[in-house]
Amino acid sequence: MIRRALAGGAGAIALAFGLLGAGAGPVSAAESDCPVGTVCIYPQGQSADTSSPTNVYYARGVHKLYNQEGYHWVYNNQTDGWTVKLCTGSNGTGCGTALQPDYLRWANLTPINSILIEP
Repeated sequence: MIRRALAGGAGAIALAFGLLGAGAGPVSAAESDCPVGTVCIYPQGQSADTSSPTNVYYARGVHKLYNQEGYHWVYNNQTDGWTVKLCTGSNGTGCGTALQPDYLRWANLTPINSILIEP
């Protein structure tokens, strides 16, 4: 089951989109469309439960983001404790708090220029 982590004041925005309330039940789209061992970014303003990822990252290290603006769900479907950080620098610098495995975060990607995947 995906764990949801809301950043900052994003709770009101998430409620506006009707994206909260994940509980026990059938496998969600996020779990089935985001391969194990990857990090996935979903379309701007859309539910991770009903949409498919637009970006899927398979490898560790820094990955530059292009044309990602506004709020998106970011899902860390990594294994073995690997985390993902959203970074304002294009080279994996200026990173925020790590998103733990099996967590989904509603994040404003406008200021984000890269993500950092690491063990």
